[in-house]
Amino acid sequence: MTRERLYLYDTTLRDGQQTQGVQFSTHEKQRIAAVLDQLGVDYIEGGWPGANPTDSAFFDAAPQTRARLTAFGMTKRAGRSAANDDVLAGVLNAGTGAVCLVGKTHDFHVTAALGITLDENLENIAASIAHLVAEGREALFDAEHFFDGYRANPDYALAAIRAAFDAGARWVVLCDTNGGTLPSDIGRIVTEVIAAGIPGTSLGIHTHDDTGNAVAGSLAAIDAGARQVQGTLNGLGERCGNANLTTLIPTLKLKAPYADQFEIGVTGDALAGLTRASRLLDDILNRVPLRPAPYVGASAFTHKAGLHASAILKDPTTYEHVEPKLVGNARVIPMSNQAGQSNLRRRLAEAGLDVAPGDPALLRILDRVKDAEAQGYSYDTAQASFELIARDELAALPRFFEVKRYKVTVERRKNKYDRMISLSEAVVVVKIGEEKTLSVSESLDATGSDRGPVNALFKALSKDLGPYQSYIEDLKLVDFKVRITNGGTEAVTRVIIDSEDGQGRRWSTVGVSPNIVDASFEALLDAVTWKLVRDGAVPPQTMTARAGQAAT
Repeated sequence: MTRERLYLYDTTLRDGQQTQGVQFSTHEKQRIAAVLDQLGVDYIEGGWPGANPTDSAFFDAAPQTRARLTAFGMTKRAGRSAANDDVLAGVLNAGTGAVCLVGKTHDFHVTAALGITLDENLENIAASIAHLVAEGREALFDAEHFFDGYRANPDYALAAIRAAFDAGARWVVLCDTNGGTLPSDIGRIVTEVIAAGIPGTSLGIHTHDDTGNAVAGSLAAIDAGARQVQGTLNGLGERCGNANLTTLIPTLKLKAPYADQFEIGVTGDALAGLTRASRLLDDILNRVPLRPAPYVGASAFTHKAGLHASAILKDPTTYEHVEPKLVGNARVIPMSNQAGQSNLRRRLAEAGLDVAPGDPALLRILDRVKDAEAQGYSYDTAQASFELIARDELAALPRFFEVKRYKVTVERRKNKYDRMISLSEAVVVVKIGEEKTLSVSESLDATGSDRGPVNALFKALSKDLGPYQSYIEDLKLVDFKVRITNGGTEAVTRVIIDSEDGQGRRWSTVGVSPNIVDASFEALLDAVTWKLVRDGAVPPQTMTARAGQAAT
């Protein structure tokens, strides 16, 4: 059966930048565009040239992409020709092969917001699109507030999009700008639009997530016949965000009936990079990835209940709708005080530890986990720390180094600009084999800003680990979470630290103590130790033995 082509249009760099607190630099936009191109989207909307210096700079140094780089703008203003409209000229001057113009399709917005007649608006739409086509550009028309406009005055909303289509628009994109239209209404209206003479092969859908239905609304439009879908990575966008392409793409690629009916530009190999692309965007934004995010979240393929884990061991399809590796994610069997031996053996196997059923070590590990969680530890979100516990009970945990002592001081003082600043200083003494090293580090970064006592501790610990220094050079801390487990100023503090390395691995470790610095340092030690274990570092005793063998 021949599959229909479905086109993916990404607007992360334009509509996604409307997210509160998000402001991409030109370099960041170039990085994101490269990721989107590798993923296989068909269109990359780069921004609105002339609207701000960043967008203009992006188009001035536009990346070379397989996808059609698209400039965004608005239809011409009333009272002037398309050829003499400076805003429209600025969009055309970006030099992109495709141009998307937004225009009003809701009669209320035309008269109240633009302050022009309904006929003038139709003329603006038609003249602007015709001008793009005459300039040799692929023209797209974003029908703003279309669904609200259609409900209020269907004849005028249809006349507006027909003006764009008749003028040569390749795509007429129906926008649920306020995000309030439910999927059933989107499907019905798209069906009626097609029946009115706008073919589905020229229709796109652009939804917002104000009711939590942006993905569902997009699928409803596709079901009704639309053949372009717009969205953003991780659902970025103003207010509640846009349709999440990170969810839509694997759904269209992997799930029936879409996988059987449509062809999209995303290959299987590219899809396997989806999780990495999602997390790269969060890294650029300095945001913590959403753990329960569909397909790409750290919890998307996590199986905590013992019953689930037992079934997963027999056949993963019992509790997984797709294979995690297809989207670049991984299955996780977390350890907690609800865990049974099925969870445990599965988790150990994933760590490369093969333990036979009935091995006494299994009960020792479970007891140790349960005792630790009673003290405030949590291993659901700290898989690396759990692995170290298991390795310790299985006599498979190398002793790379020993921390003999550490100290942190926090000082409040005036800097050279006569402003009060905080400064943390950490001292860490480490013993590796028979050698001791003392490292000192401050918490100030390159800009002179204080990054706190935990940062100072990490810098001191990782400053000189002798033979292990090369292993940790690409290690960085990417998140730090603190929770008081039993209330009050004398309460026990739990610290979760997320770490990442140059191989793209991300892992979590936990520390617990009434002292937040002690809890943080415990989690730091686990982070470094896990990295050394996974990278195959050898303990000092083995180094010494090998050196002796070489000498003889």
